[in-house]
Amino acid sequence: MDLIPAPLTARYVEEWALPLDGDTPLTAGPGTEAVGAWLRSVLGAATGLPLLPGAGGGLELTLDGALAPESYRISVRDGRAVLRGGDPAGVFWGAQTLRQLLGPDAFRRAPLRRTGWALPGCEIEDAPRFGWRGVLLDVSRHFLPKADVLRFLDLMAAHKLNVLHLHLTDDQGWRVEIKRYPRLTSAGGWRERSMVGYRSGERRDDQPHGGYYTQDDLREIVAYAADRQITVVPEIDLPGHAQAAICAYPELGNTDVVDTATLGVWTDWGINPNVLNVSDATLRFFEGVLEELLEIFPAEFVHLGGDECPKDQWRASPAAQARIRELDLAGEDELQSWFIRHFDSWLTARGRRLIGWDEILEGGLAPGAAVSSWRGYAGGVAAARAGHDVVMCPEQHVYLDHRQAAGEYEPIPVGYVRTLEDVFRFEPLPPELDAEAARHVIGTQANLWTEFMNDARDVDYRAFPRLAAFAEVAWSELPASEARDFEGFERRMAVHYARLDALGVEYRPPGGPYPWQRRPGVAGCPSDGPVPGV
Repeated sequence: MDLIPAPLTARYVEEWALPLDGDTPLTAGPGTEAVGAWLRSVLGAATGLPLLPGAGGGLELTLDGALAPESYRISVRDGRAVLRGGDPAGVFWGAQTLRQLLGPDAFRRAPLRRTGWALPGCEIEDAPRFGWRGVLLDVSRHFLPKADVLRFLDLMAAHKLNVLHLHLTDDQGWRVEIKRYPRLTSAGGWRERSMVGYRSGERRDDQPHGGYYTQDDLREIVAYAADRQITVVPEIDLPGHAQAAICAYPELGNTDVVDTATLGVWTDWGINPNVLNVSDATLRFFEGVLEELLEIFPAEFVHLGGDECPKDQWRASPAAQARIRELDLAGEDELQSWFIRHFDSWLTARGRRLIGWDEILEGGLAPGAAVSSWRGYAGGVAAARAGHDVVMCPEQHVYLDHRQAAGEYEPIPVGYVRTLEDVFRFEPLPPELDAEAARHVIGTQANLWTEFMNDARDVDYRAFPRLAAFAEVAWSELPASEARDFEGFERRMAVHYARLDALGVEYRPPGGPYPWQRRPGVAGCPSDGPVPGV
């Protein structure tokens, strides 16, 4: 039935098919009530069928302690469709599969027909390959309103992706309300203008851009995600990528070398020289930020960035150099490591775990910290061998802001060409890891950086259909031959495009962008050389 991501096993028997009509019940057993309510809501909207609880037969959801977490089994035969899950998450992922089995029209919000619905006779067994199947959504460079984030969570759930890494702060904007520091959003939450395309084009739009989420907005996002078995991991970037915070509170910057009072929220893209100072007052400030953040986000992990932190201001700063001498550090790399280690200890004391980009390896990795390996595989390999958990997200493979094809028609061509097939063939586990180190690769993640995505339509175009291929990489076990069947995936995608159409996703068509998806004349920054590691 052209399922994406592909299940472990699937057997179809035509004569076992189960027709659905106005009398078909949907019964949710103990522990599955929330999934039953969700499934009744989406299928009821699409089919017009009531799917009320019943005494047996029809659709039945149940927990099965013999199954592993997130795994499920579906049996459609003998007038029943029974979905068993190892936990509520497994039942929910199985419910997503049931929705796919009903055909693309089951993804619409109103019925195109009220008759002719049937589940194909089948037996399906399924379980995920990785526990962390993530997507980074950068809402700092271009703010996405809450409704767009909720919609994106629905799209993630439809693809069995279960971690939303929400990039909330950067040089270009601060997007989370912190009540004790209101200027983070009133001053740091908007910029005067934005760069249009890459800096070589020397274009600005001269339009103020901004927005932020209230704490209640974020609680709603977290609750909405949890109902869909998705964990939201917040990111507060430090000590680099911090100009929006420094604009709001100039004392956070290196005031002994820079007049930070003159800084605004940055209107460029790229690596910014303005970084946080390393004073005790700055540590206390961000402890206050994190105290409020932990009340909103219950996730085990908190992402603290740690990437692209230029050390020039620290080298020039008498205060930073005095701190290095005070702590008997070898230099600025160890100073950054000390900064990250402080927050690692702070989070650990509160039952949370720090995760950061692979630059946190420089100067010594904080004990207990996990690594998002973005500059290729090397950082992840080193961290896994040292016993640290790793999420593999190498930019050369799964940065979905990178262009989808060569040629003049791709909008704002950035980075490497990463086609649908390239993403489908991405392998998160480096072959050089032994079995023990490989266990520390807890998952994989695709990243959507939004410098060149102004709104949800642009996010759709960059994310899809490649996010469907990534979902299969993250969920589906490698075949015994260790070679993924792209031709088979393309055949399944022919049906999946119709599902995306029903969901209203403005994906990149297989034949190339529509005219309104192009950005003629807007400069990008393509990488024309070979992709490292490929």
